[in-house]
Amino acid sequence: MRAPACQSVRVQENHPSRRLVLVRHAEAAQSAGSDIERALTERGVADAAAAGYWLGAQGVTATAALVSAATRAQLTFEALSRAAGWTVPAEPDRAVYSGEPETVLDLIRLADPATATLAVVGHNPTVESLAQLLDDGEGDQDAVLGMLGGFVAGSVAVFEVAEEWAELGWGGARLCAFRRGG
Repeated sequence: MRAPACQSVRVQENHPSRRLVLVRHAEAAQSAGSDIERALTERGVADAAAAGYWLGAQGVTATAALVSAATRAQLTFEALSRAAGWTVPAEPDRAVYSGEPETVLDLIRLADPATATLAVVGHNPTVESLAQLLDDGEGDQDAVLGMLGGFVAGSVAVFEVAEEWAELGWGGARLCAFRRGG
């Protein structure tokens, strides 16, 4: 018998688990002075806001945010957090922009133990690979199938994490919900 999926995507104050929200930045302009300076398109801003409304409707509220230093990731977080009603400031990190999945996982492991829900906004292929490597395979089947369809720009995966952030490893998170961008 397969283990049950996450009890609920809603954050419960008395629930000991943590939430990890992985976001791929929304659609970005094709050119800018440099890659790190690329802004969002109008569609990207709208999709980031739609992702924020979706997270808000799911009851997901970030208590910390680790965001790529790239302009498109910063703008994605701004639109998403405004729509979700979040007030948490973004912690920009260049390693989220250029890092591999292991690098971003190391940054997640450094999260304050008191952080109940950590949002991470980054880039592919890192975000998609990170999501696949963290997934324990026992989560919500619709979410798993959605994520397998691709982590396109603006996609969001919500995971439940039972361990301390510092102990999180591959296969250590359960996928609770997935919203495909675009």
